[in-house]
Amino acid sequence: MVPAEEMKNYIGEEVGVSDWLEITQDRINQFAEGTNDHQFIHVDPEMAKSTPWGTTIAHGFLTLSLLSYLSADNTVMPENMQMAINYGLDKVRFMEAVPVNSKIRGRFVLTEVQDKKGGRWLTKHTATIEIEGKDKPAAIAEPLTLYVVTE
Repeated sequence: MVPAEEMKNYIGEEVGVSDWLEITQDRINQFAEGTNDHQFIHVDPEMAKSTPWGTTIAHGFLTLSLLSYLSADNTVMPENMQMAINYGLDKVRFMEAVPVNSKIRGRFVLTEVQDKKGGRWLTKHTATIEIEGKDKPAAIAEPLTLYVVTE
């Protein structure tokens, strides 16, 4: 953690890379249940054999939803932080399917810091979700986080 005013010093820098996280069929099935998205490419291994991937793949939104977890210890955060709030996304692109049992990780570059006054700091990162063993990333997104600090 750094003083909030110093977060701007990290703009343009890679500020973190997460550990690898395996995407299991159980995780995919749970996401399908929670979102009512039971498309066969996600939940039916037999039917998915006939797809270009030859197996089930993670939902794009499952991959995206893991950004909060992947970024938890991999961003510049301000000292005296009371809370961090998911503020949304500026841009998302799904680049490559994540086959079942693949591992993904997040790579984070700080791209913007705004002092919103009153102890609130808004940050934007470029987050690249990589797939182990593949050149093309699963997704590239621009997540926004609002930090509230005690002044």
